[in-house]
Amino acid sequence: MPVQCPGEYEVGGKKVILDEDCFMQNPEDWDEAVAEWLAKELEGIEKMSEDHWKVVKYLREYFDTYGACPPIKMVEKETGMTLERIYELFPSGPAHGACKVAGAPKPTGCV
Repeated sequence: MPVQCPGEYEVGGKKVILDEDCFMQNPEDWDEAVAEWLAKELEGIEKMSEDHWKVVKYLREYFDTYGACPPIKMVEKETGMTLERIYELFPSGPAHGACKVAGAPKPTGCV
C-alpha cells in the first residue's frame, strides 16, 4: 500500500505519524529502520548508500542539537558533497527528501 500523507504507519514496532507534507510528527521515534522506510517509501531509494547515511546522520545530529535542519551550505561543507550530489541522492532535494528521511520536521528556511 503506498504511503498516504497525512497518515499513521507502523514501522519496526514504532508508530510513524506523517503530516500532510509527509514529514514526521514524532521525530523522537526516528531510528535507522524508520529512515530506511522513509527513504524507500517517500524517495524511492531502495538501499541507503554510505553517502545517503552521511547526509542523513549529519542532518539528524544537527536536528537533535538545534531542533531544525541546517542551511544547505552547511550540509555541503560538513558532508563534503556538492548540491548536485545531494540531489542525486535525494531527488526531491535536501529539504523535502533528506530532511524527511532524517526524521526532522519541515524546514522553515532555505535548506
